[in-house]
Amino acid sequence: MKVLALETSTTSAKAMLYDTEENTFETVTQVYAHDYSRFDRKMQAEECYLQMLSVGRELIRSARTKSTGSTVGEKIGAIALIGVWHSLFLCRPDGELLSPVYHWNHTGAAALCSRIRKDEERTRRYYRTSGCMVNAIYPFFKIEMLRQMGMPVGDSLLLSQGAYNTWRMTGQLAATPCNASGDGLLDIQKREYNWDALQEMGVQRWQLPQLVPSETAYSLGEEAARILGICPGIPVLPANSDGGSNQIGAGAARKGVMTFSVGTSGAMRLTTEEANLPENPDIWCYLSPKGYLSGAATNGCCSCTDWARQKLFPPGTSYQKIEEGISDRETPPVFLPFLTGERCPGWDDDRMGGFVNIKISHTASDLYYAVQQGVLFNLYQCYQTLVKINPQPERIMLSGGILNSPSWTQMCADIFNKEMSVSNVDQGSLLGGIVMGMEAAGILKNAADYQPEIVRTIVPDKVWHEKYMEQYTKYLECYHANK
Repeated sequence: MKVLALETSTTSAKAMLYDTEENTFETVTQVYAHDYSRFDRKMQAEECYLQMLSVGRELIRSARTKSTGSTVGEKIGAIALIGVWHSLFLCRPDGELLSPVYHWNHTGAAALCSRIRKDEERTRRYYRTSGCMVNAIYPFFKIEMLRQMGMPVGDSLLLSQGAYNTWRMTGQLAATPCNASGDGLLDIQKREYNWDALQEMGVQRWQLPQLVPSETAYSLGEEAARILGICPGIPVLPANSDGGSNQIGAGAARKGVMTFSVGTSGAMRLTTEEANLPENPDIWCYLSPKGYLSGAATNGCCSCTDWARQKLFPPGTSYQKIEEGISDRETPPVFLPFLTGERCPGWDDDRMGGFVNIKISHTASDLYYAVQQGVLFNLYQCYQTLVKINPQPERIMLSGGILNSPSWTQMCADIFNKEMSVSNVDQGSLLGGIVMGMEAAGILKNAADYQPEIVRTIVPDKVWHEKYMEQYTKYLECYHANK
C-alpha cells in the first residue's frame, strides 16, 4: 500500500509518496510562484492549494511510470494533509475568497497587540487559556486587524490555509485541535474553541471550521481526485500543522525527545502530558496530533541568513564561498535577529534587528557569521526558558536548512553543548503525515510509537562551547539594551 502526504508550507508546496511494503519514499518540493516568506507578501489560498495538488500529481505520475503500470492511485490507502500554524484569510460560505492569506510573518496586528498587552490581566488570561502570548503572529488578533482594515469579517468564514485545503479536497469544513491551538483560537485545557474570547472579538460559531480529531478521515472529492489523477473516495486526514506533524515524523511524540527546526523560522518543541506554562509568557503551549507541545519559536533563522546573503554579497554568491571568507570567529559582531519583530522570549513585535560591535576589520563574511551566531543565540535564549519548566531533553532531533551548512550545524551543537541527532528524512512534517496516514490505514497501531532512523549525530566541542558562552553574554547585553 502507498500513503500520500501533501503540504503547503511557508515557502513551498510539498508531497511525499511512501510505499509501506518496501519502506521507500519519493518527495517533490516546489517553491511557490510568489515569495510568501517576506513579511509584506500575502499568500493566495487557491493558488497554494492548486500548487500542492500539482506536486502531488507530479509524484503520482512519476511513481506510475516507474511501476510500469497504472495502479499507483488504486494502491493509495490514505492521504494526509499538512499546513502551517498562524495563517488566516476570509472566505464566503460559497467558497469565494475575500482576502489573501495573512501568514505568521505578517505583523499588521502589532499595534493592536501592543495596546492589548497593556492590560496585564487580559493578557495573562488569554495566555493561560490559549497557551499563546498576545502577539501579531496569531490569527486570533489578525481577525480584529482585518476588521479595522474594513474587511467583511462578520460575514465571512475565518479559515487557515490547512482548513481550506481540507475543505477543497473533501467538501468538509474541518480543522484539527493541533492546527487551531497554534492559531491562538483554542482553550488548550478543554481542547475546544475559546468561545469566551472569540465572542468578545465578535466571532460567531458558524464562522469557524468544525473541530475534529487528527485521526478523522474524509473521502477524497471528485475534483481533487481528477487533478491528482487518482480515484475519488480515498480517506483524507484533515490538515495538521507542520510543527505538530514534524513531532510525529521525528519520533518525538513521546517524552524526552525535542525537535529543533532551524529553517525559515526556528522552533523547538517538547511533548508533554500536560499544558506546561511558566508564570512569565516566554514560551508557548500548543497541541500536536498526539499530545501537548511545550515550545518556543523565533522569526529570524534562515530568513536572516538569506537576507544577509542578498544584502551583503553579489548575486549568485554561494553560502559555501561566504563561509570560506570568515576571518574573525573569536570577536565577531553581535547580531540581533529581529528583522521582522520578536517572538520568543520577549514577544516584542516592534523589536528591531541589527549589528552591534562592528570593527573596521570585519568583512562581509564576518557579518554573515554574526548572523548565524545571533540566530542560534536567540534560540538558545529560548531553550534556557524551556528547560526551566521541562526536564532536559534526552535527545534533540535537528532539522531544517541549517543542515545544509556543516559549520553552522556544528556551531549549533557547540552553543547548546548537546548532541544533535539527524534522521534519514529531511522532510519531517511530510513523514509525520505519512505516519498518521499509516495509523489511519491500520498499518501502525499508534503513530506516537514511530521512530525514524538516526543517520548521524553532531557532537559538541566543549572548548568552542566556552567561547560561544562568552559571546552569548555579549549578545544578552545587547539584547537587553535594545528595548
